[in-house]
Amino acid sequence: MTHSTGGGPIAGDVNHLTIWQEWLQRPQSLWVHRIAFNVHFAIGVVVCLYVMLMGITGSVIVYRDELSRRLSVEWLVRLHTNLLSRQIGRFLNGIGAIALTLLCLTGAIIWWPGIKNWHRSLTVNWRAHLGRVSWDLHSALGFWFYLFVLIWGISGMYFAFSRPFYALFGFLDPHDRLTDPVLSLLSDLHFGRFNWFTKVLWSLGGLVPAVLAGTGVFVCCRRWIYNKTSNPHQETGVIVARAHSTRQQKNE
Repeated sequence: MTHSTGGGPIAGDVNHLTIWQEWLQRPQSLWVHRIAFNVHFAIGVVVCLYVMLMGITGSVIVYRDELSRRLSVEWLVRLHTNLLSRQIGRFLNGIGAIALTLLCLTGAIIWWPGIKNWHRSLTVNWRAHLGRVSWDLHSALGFWFYLFVLIWGISGMYFAFSRPFYALFGFLDPHDRLTDPVLSLLSDLHFGRFNWFTKVLWSLGGLVPAVLAGTGVFVCCRRWIYNKTSNPHQETGVIVARAHSTRQQKNE
């Protein structure tokens, strides 16, 4: 076996990496990453418009009390709450909340680019081409607003399907000491109406799922129409690897 002087694996060691080493160095090669990507991709295609709608309407109705003094916003509240369809709409909202939660969980796996490049997924290179900007924006917003979106997904499931939540807490908290305070907090966290600062934060943050859906659609279209890889960073890596291989062949 050939070893590098720096202690890290090189070409001869690639096939001998442990699962943990693969997760740290090249997570895209793991089966769990591929499954998460396919699930994320499929769900995103189906619910992208729904996520946009919920994000935009939710961002507005954070200021429901203030707006209702001058405008009629109850129809917007009903649109966000039950899609203007009462029980059927509330059920569909619950399915949408499950989908959003799955997008969060699978997105967390997809986001991880490896130990060497993790910092690259925290920022946006605005000078890059549109494909990379879209990917960077999707990754960065997904990271910084992860807990917000996850809470919106979980609380959305609670609003639509409260019985399973009470059953779960009934098992975990049989004396009912924490159930009501925790579920009440979950409801409050969905709306963010604690003070003026949280209202601003929740209202702006509510637009993030819409942006994530929009950039996700662009990534999907780029993948389908132009046969491009979803992650432009991988394209760069492939080009660099090919160039390195060509130089090695010439030297030989």
